[in-house]
Amino acid sequence: MQCIRRQPKRTASQENILLEQSRRVAALNGIRLGLKDDKDLKFLLKGSQLLKVKSSSWRKERFYKLQEDCKTIWQESKKMLRSPESQIFSIEDIRDVRSGHKTEGMEKYAKDVPEYRCFSIIFKDQRKNLDLIASSEDDANHWIAGLGKIIAHSNSMNQKQKLQHWIHTCLRKADKNKDNKMSLKELKDFLKEVNIEVDDYHAKKIFQHCDKSKTEALEDDEIEEFYKILTERKEIDSIFQMYSDPEGFMSCQNLVRFLYEVQQEEDAVVAAPALIQRYEPNERAKRGNAMTKDGFLMYLLSDEGNIFNPSHRKVYQDMTQPLSHYLVSSSHNTYLMEDQITGPSSTEAYIRALTKGCRCVELDCWDGPNSEPVIYHGYTLTSKILFSDVIKAIKNYAFQTSPYPVIISLENHCSVEQQKVMAQHMTTILQDMLLVTPVDGNKSQFPSPEQLKGKILVKGKKLSRQEDPINGNNNLEAEDVSDEDEAAEIEDESVKTKVEQKGKSDTLKLAKELSDTVVYCKSVHFEGFDDPSHPRAFYEMSSFSESKALKLAQESGTSFIHHNIRHLSRIYPAGWRTDSSNYSPVDLWNVGCQIVALNFQTAGTEMDVYQGRFQDNGFSGYVLKPEFLRDEQTKFNPKSITEGTWGTKKKLLLKIISGQQLPKVNKSKNSIVDPKVTIEIHGVQQDNNKKQTKVIENNGFNPNWNEEFTFDIEIPALALVRFVVEDFDMSTKNDFIGQYTLPFTSLKQGYRHIHLLTKNGDPYSSSTLFVYINIQDCD
Repeated sequence: MQCIRRQPKRTASQENILLEQSRRVAALNGIRLGLKDDKDLKFLLKGSQLLKVKSSSWRKERFYKLQEDCKTIWQESKKMLRSPESQIFSIEDIRDVRSGHKTEGMEKYAKDVPEYRCFSIIFKDQRKNLDLIASSEDDANHWIAGLGKIIAHSNSMNQKQKLQHWIHTCLRKADKNKDNKMSLKELKDFLKEVNIEVDDYHAKKIFQHCDKSKTEALEDDEIEEFYKILTERKEIDSIFQMYSDPEGFMSCQNLVRFLYEVQQEEDAVVAAPALIQRYEPNERAKRGNAMTKDGFLMYLLSDEGNIFNPSHRKVYQDMTQPLSHYLVSSSHNTYLMEDQITGPSSTEAYIRALTKGCRCVELDCWDGPNSEPVIYHGYTLTSKILFSDVIKAIKNYAFQTSPYPVIISLENHCSVEQQKVMAQHMTTILQDMLLVTPVDGNKSQFPSPEQLKGKILVKGKKLSRQEDPINGNNNLEAEDVSDEDEAAEIEDESVKTKVEQKGKSDTLKLAKELSDTVVYCKSVHFEGFDDPSHPRAFYEMSSFSESKALKLAQESGTSFIHHNIRHLSRIYPAGWRTDSSNYSPVDLWNVGCQIVALNFQTAGTEMDVYQGRFQDNGFSGYVLKPEFLRDEQTKFNPKSITEGTWGTKKKLLLKIISGQQLPKVNKSKNSIVDPKVTIEIHGVQQDNNKKQTKVIENNGFNPNWNEEFTFDIEIPALALVRFVVEDFDMSTKNDFIGQYTLPFTSLKQGYRHIHLLTKNGDPYSSSTLFVYINIQDCD
């Protein structure tokens, strides 16, 4: 049996000193956040009892408290042998704080408690929501307002402030005996904490250099000296020196020269003075219209120094073209949180997809008890949620991220009676949001995203093959229409058995009330590309499995492009993807398919590329297709590229210089990452490419590569660039550290920082790559 070594008990005097130190540290961190003497912050630092809600029978009191770092929350746990780390969660992991009964858990299990005492913490990753009940309205308001302020102020900190906050938190953590001094052993522990392996010789050398007082412990100014050595950016210093004077100032004129010559900024003359005013911390330099090394670093770490073109963070494309001219961010089986067979269904999945910019969500509708339709993956063991709850969630979150239209893709398996209930719910809940008549009498082509702002469209079946949804409805109450049953395509034995037992019919009786909600997105079976003498109505659209769509793209690329100029096409994952894995959307975008639906709940390369494409155009969920995918005379075929007006071929010259504050993959104290960077090009077949750097051993804090790569890009308008950082492992698969993906056309040139994202697509607070980009026209 392992003995547990007891810590010697502290005296009351020692406890008081430590408590006072902790208060001072918390106050300092509050100031760094811009929340000095804030009453909500003080309340959170003191902590309070909250009721944690898990089910109708599980509601228990727990103590919650903001730690002195103002970055983490400690939660009391009654579980035996629970590690201290598992009792802490970071403010950075919080996506949202919702007041009242705004989650499924609160709706189900806390209806007996007044809304003003309830709130929920929603996490960024797949973690379950934390549903909490405060003892009073005041306590709840303190928590909601306090967490909201910390999140907002943390997000508004610049990179240097974030780095300073993080390093000082790590220093405090390494100071085991809390004497505000750092011994050599504590210094070595700290270096491991920030992801650097330093041998004893180098650690001692740094320590002795900083220990000016020769007391065998660093304190105050000596710790600041150590901080400066640690955060030195020699690669940026050398760039700065080329444009600065001997006194360490870069004049506005030299900054203009740097911006124009190196960064390829066309508005350099206007930009330079503005950058000095925005990022220069030294007042003397600012008055002299010059920049110091610190200001230069702040600029390079800012949005203006980002690899992604900041002007593409807002809607800049023409939004007045027909809807079929845009790629549309779209989710498959949106209700699922995990796999396709046994996973939970949740309204939370819709909220997550919509807040990630998704503009087309899917609802699989089946008859439910008490005449209320439910949503789940038919024939499977996935859990069921009410259709009405999903429509409410869509109403509340449809336009929080983007004002442009949302498409509800209905897969309808309900009886006529419950279809009428579906139509009633959509009409009464969505009200004016629901589009039920053509826009501005437009009867020959789709309206534009601009015209459809704030509107929700329904994609589904329409009554009667002869009916024209644009010019009025017929008087049929109900009739048979062809059934589209994607769930029946799942390659799973239990599903196949249930489909056979049901005796699947090829038709479904459709209620007029539900049919009337469909205006511009009438679902029809695909029966081949248009015969020019008998063109299909523009509002008729088809769904394709990924394999069928890829076959059409391979064999009839140009015809598919022409089809997608006038019609919408929806693509969904193959039936064998029961684990909710994804397919690459790129080949289907390359032939103009708009609604390429992916499993948003599954992280990986495919979702990285997807989110990379749709961060363009202001994260609006709509990206205008290139001209050659919209031109009715186009001869473009991505599988057989010939000379044409597809844009100038480009040569991408790329230098991976360094990395900063890469996160630990393995949280154990002695584990240090061995990072390597892979650069991937995703586009037409000729452009697809992958190159990688060497591995840097035992340094995730400030690895240096200084490696150059060249890529030829045939069709720039269709290419995306993905940067992936991994922890190299000789014996097993490399561990993912972070990535960033963006369209080739959104790349900024010159020296740029890449702000890495987690596997779920959320930004790390201070993990970056520093690169140099140069783009040239090919001869």
